[in-house]
Amino acid sequence: MGIYEELEWRGLIKDVSDPSLREKLNAGGMTFYIGTDPTGDSLHIGHFSSFLISKRLAEAGHHPILLVGGGTGLIGDPKPNAERPMITYEQVKHNYECLAKQAHDIFGFEVVNNADWLKDINILDFLRDYGKYFNVTYMLQKDIIKRRLDEGISFTEFSYMILQALDFVHLNQTKNVTLEVAGQDQWGNITAGIELARKKCGTELYGFTMPLLTKSDGTKFGKTNGKAIWLDKTKTSPYEMYQFFINAEDEKVIDYLKFLTFLSKEEIEDIEAKHKAKPEDRLAQQTLAHEVIKFLHGEEAYQQALKISKALFAGDIKSLTAEEIKMGFNDLPLNEVNEGALLIDTLISSGLAKSKREAREFITNNAVMVNGDKINDLNYTLTKENAIGNEFIVIRRGKKLYALVKVN
Repeated sequence: MGIYEELEWRGLIKDVSDPSLREKLNAGGMTFYIGTDPTGDSLHIGHFSSFLISKRLAEAGHHPILLVGGGTGLIGDPKPNAERPMITYEQVKHNYECLAKQAHDIFGFEVVNNADWLKDINILDFLRDYGKYFNVTYMLQKDIIKRRLDEGISFTEFSYMILQALDFVHLNQTKNVTLEVAGQDQWGNITAGIELARKKCGTELYGFTMPLLTKSDGTKFGKTNGKAIWLDKTKTSPYEMYQFFINAEDEKVIDYLKFLTFLSKEEIEDIEAKHKAKPEDRLAQQTLAHEVIKFLHGEEAYQQALKISKALFAGDIKSLTAEEIKMGFNDLPLNEVNEGALLIDTLISSGLAKSKREAREFITNNAVMVNGDKINDLNYTLTKENAIGNEFIVIRRGKKLYALVKVN
């Protein structure tokens, strides 16, 4: 099957600007771009699912360009329900540098910054050379604009569509880009670029969108406990990413395998059959975690995440290094105590007990574990000697309550 049919099978095509795009994609040889604005200093899983398509198309003989919008990031793409807060020039520059490096390191393709051409356009040239090609009625019909009319939308955000259309035309003229690929929420901006090229230059451009990656309830896929799953492992560790994927919904995990991995149709269908037969084995989730973490951070990072997960499940805390302890309990606040602190006092300061009386009861009832060992000594003290790596102590009360302690 051609690349177009493969993308269809994976569920990666939502809107297509022209039926002839099927043949063009299957033939190869197109230069295309996909972009994001630097609203943060790291890409996240939502970006990954979109940017991954650049590698799929590259392997099918197309030439990708990744755009990080250092110019449009100063304006802000309209959100469905509210105005984006403005971020400073300095923050946009910092975010751009982080994202450009990350995108290049992960995907290995050319990265461009639309600030390089947008910053030199003055307001009169913008209105004469671009604004005159946009009918306000046409712009008001775009879905994202229509949804914002009741709440109100500033002229700044209203103009974003023209800037993205300008990017498309500029990249066509300077780098022979003829295709834009984006998430489905960018369809209006893509078609605006196609219209601008046709009216201004008499050039035919193309575009298609991908469905947004969602959970079964329709919410965006890529957050856990309200936190985004970042591609930067200093913001989301491979262990945290492993936990996110291993807990993926059974009814959606096969879709995630299609979206986020390079496993073949035959491999995914085999996994799907085994998953349906024994969902409790979580084969599909394990495979998803392995493929994504290996692609982003390497096999060693995946094996470390797996080791941490197995050790914590088995209560084998002592098999972990200090670095792995920190990674595995990253979501816990760090409670620092001095050498020789009493366990009783530490239970209280860590929030595992409300009083000394309660702390004593937990200890004498064998409900407290330190680094995986049950402790029933009321005079037990915390020292660097019994800390993992002379640094961390993990205290567990009951089955699920943990505290991470650092001994100074």
